[in-house]
Amino acid sequence: MDNSHFDLLVVGFGKGGKTLAATLGRLGRRVAMVEQSAEMYGGTCINIGCVPTKSLVHHAENRPEGKAAGEHHRQAIEATRALTTRLRDVNFAMLDTIDTVTVITGRATFLDPKTVRITAGDDVLDVSADTIVINTGALPVIPDVPGLKDSAHVLTSTDLIAIDHLPERLVILGGGYVGAEFASMYAQFGSAVTVLDAAPRIVAREDADVAEAVAGILGGAGVEFVLESKVVQVRDVAGGIEVEYERGGVTQTVAADKILVATGRRVATEGLGLEQAGVRTTASGAVEVDEYLRSSQPHIFAIGDVNGGPQFTYISLDDGRIVGDQLIGDGKRSTADRRFVPYTVFVSPALSRVGITEREARERGLDITVYQKAVANIAVMPRPKIVGETRGMMKFVVDRTTDQVLGAALLSIDSQELINTVALAMRHQVTASELRDAIYTHPSSTEAFNEVLQAASAR
Repeated sequence: MDNSHFDLLVVGFGKGGKTLAATLGRLGRRVAMVEQSAEMYGGTCINIGCVPTKSLVHHAENRPEGKAAGEHHRQAIEATRALTTRLRDVNFAMLDTIDTVTVITGRATFLDPKTVRITAGDDVLDVSADTIVINTGALPVIPDVPGLKDSAHVLTSTDLIAIDHLPERLVILGGGYVGAEFASMYAQFGSAVTVLDAAPRIVAREDADVAEAVAGILGGAGVEFVLESKVVQVRDVAGGIEVEYERGGVTQTVAADKILVATGRRVATEGLGLEQAGVRTTASGAVEVDEYLRSSQPHIFAIGDVNGGPQFTYISLDDGRIVGDQLIGDGKRSTADRRFVPYTVFVSPALSRVGITEREARERGLDITVYQKAVANIAVMPRPKIVGETRGMMKFVVDRTTDQVLGAALLSIDSQELINTVALAMRHQVTASELRDAIYTHPSSTEAFNEVLQAASAR
């Protein structure tokens, strides 16, 4: 048996890749999983993404009365680090305990369409495979601002969740979803947070009223916003860093201990040698794929962030299912099957959304009814009052003729769970009236649908 040849080679230990590798390994296929760092077994989500950030959100929201901010933050970092270490070990064992799966730690570079060279220090190993899956994810983008890349005080989200000292003053570049989430988190930890963004409002892809509600909640937590501003330079100074920005034709500065850059992520394809494999990429560098996630080489697939699709762990998982269906199923499943994929931004309380916004519906000329209510005013929903979190709003966009839910924005306690019910209803054409008249457990957040979707709240 050729020990350097595999049925399946997966490059990158992310959600979709590891699940696919385990599935085929249990079927007896020879599988190699290549990951460039032992600190990333399990992928972005459990190590530097969803799990650690949501762990820190939980700790930030639950600071014991009387505990010093710095000490609470340090303990939260330690607890989160312990959690990710346990999960990383579990993820490694998930593959390592399968006899036909081999985990290889090192950097992968294509030599040709079927051969990959793996390097770790001076060690070099060439392996080949019948099927190859690229699952290398994405990396934070550092904008080309003078002084930014060379500063000792500039952090990405990966860096920030690794330091165990709480910045007294934190400037966040970017008011999108990542920026809003970290602003909420660190304001609750006790940092003085300032958000700089060129847009006229934060989370700018949301409806204006939803964005304003998020801004109001963050502002109430102490976050300061400097919007419609352009960062022109940063410079390290004694005790920290200064950020120079232009706003309304006036140049101003803000001082900080640390800067978090939250201006987007780029696909991680650099150094993979895709040209040697004959794999085409898009203008943004993403691996070009069809609806079955095949690249320009039919035996090479790309799943997760690296194919340029939505950057969510659950999309990576579904990508893995699509490829699995090509390899061991009937080959019919594709990205075209996806409808009404929800997402959540873990500000406090969380913002969750699915479908189209009111703005998008009106731009399309759709005849809609909008149902909207502040969480504090939803009488049939006592759970927010029970847990002491009454901030936020709920909003539904409904087709006036068909009564189908076209979209929803839920800024509320438990919204990350509620949105899945709404998305499922939308996929199966459950009407807004059916959601309104359903029987829900009590006291639960789902009960809000009984009241929010009433005609009295519509416009």
